[in-house]
Amino acid sequence: MLQVAVVGSGPSGVYTAQSLIQQSQVPDVRVDVLDRLPCPYGLVRYGVAPDHEKIKSLQNNLRTVLEDDRVRFLGGLEVGPAGVTPARLRELYHAVVYCVGAATDRRLGVPGEELPGSWSATEFVSWYSAHPDTTTDGFVAGAQSAVVIGVGNVAVDVTRILARGADELRPTDMPEAALRALGASRVRDIAMVGRRGPSQAKFTTKELRELGALPDANVVVDPEELALDPAYTDPSGLPAANRRNIEVLRGWAERPPQGRARRIHLRFFLRPVELLESAGRVGAVRFERTLPDGLGGVRGTGRYEDIEAQLVLRSVGYRGVPLDGLPFDSARGTVPHTAGRVLRDGQVSPGEYVAGWIKRGPTGVIGTNRPCAKETVTSLLEDAPALAGRGELPDPLDALRAGGLQPVEWSGWRAIERAEAELGASLGRGPVKIPDWESLLEAARAVVR
Repeated sequence: MLQVAVVGSGPSGVYTAQSLIQQSQVPDVRVDVLDRLPCPYGLVRYGVAPDHEKIKSLQNNLRTVLEDDRVRFLGGLEVGPAGVTPARLRELYHAVVYCVGAATDRRLGVPGEELPGSWSATEFVSWYSAHPDTTTDGFVAGAQSAVVIGVGNVAVDVTRILARGADELRPTDMPEAALRALGASRVRDIAMVGRRGPSQAKFTTKELRELGALPDANVVVDPEELALDPAYTDPSGLPAANRRNIEVLRGWAERPPQGRARRIHLRFFLRPVELLESAGRVGAVRFERTLPDGLGGVRGTGRYEDIEAQLVLRSVGYRGVPLDGLPFDSARGTVPHTAGRVLRDGQVSPGEYVAGWIKRGPTGVIGTNRPCAKETVTSLLEDAPALAGRGELPDPLDALRAGGLQPVEWSGWRAIERAEAELGASLGRGPVKIPDWESLLEAARAVVR
């Protein structure tokens, strides 16, 4: 029997487990999916916006894999000095696949970025998604206008959440505190700003169109700003997805203003250069106007514009972080590898693998993780004869418990689900996420044995 540990229960981790149990090359494989959190699904639970029910329903597909008899979920298990080290995992398993994603965000690197009221979109998403590591709130308190820096899908998500009212968010699983705060929000103007043009924006057309479908928000687009993009007047050379984005933006630019409570301003060719202070917190963002440089990038023009904002959310990409005990390429934010095999000092490290964002960087969509995982599993299976040469290993769970660790098993996760359903019912809502570590672990311990 080949025993494999997969570290991380997000899409890349679960797709790795799925590839392992669906292959026929090695007939007897057992997979333990480890996660630092007591809850599975990674960014599908803690990164997908709560009003995106269709994407969140992907949890049902991931659940099918995690409920397979050959797969075991072990949550609440830190990989590192405070829990189980990579070296110890190599002793307990024939192979270990790290699918730990990209846990932090990229920074703007401009003056004023540390002012109160300036946050990463990751922090904001974690708050309204009830991530138990969240220690801050008050994002919208005292704010009347917001700037979201970035034009990817995460930027669209946080813009949309800011523009929704409490009645629209109540049917979701958003934690009650975040729902109350957003319901009381006085934010009425939201600017989503990109340093390049609309033809190079990273959001999908589906996400973009959702902004125009909000019942109480008007989307404002300046046709003169769009026209700065050479591809705007002739988008024929663009990929189909980018052409569709241009069509949507053109329609909004030509539409007369609508009398709605909130306004979403989509801005382009503006590069942030400074966050300006007002009354001890951020009060505005100073942008430099940019123009296409003819090489696919932009150049500064020396002309500036200040956009008022008491809330600034930067959404300029994720970045991987080092995992103690594994090599790390700080320039790329990834673990060095070849076809998923971890490299230490340029040499393959037997039995250690990576998949997902920590392998390739934060690129692609959820589905991109499937072929990425398959490539890594192919490498692992090629190595299987040498890995299995260690013979049969004892049950890793027994060894973890003997070392003082108490992982949350699948039954504990199901207990958390029941507790969230009960919490929602007590509030007159559907299931509502539990937002803190203590309550999650308390719910996990309430397992009917």
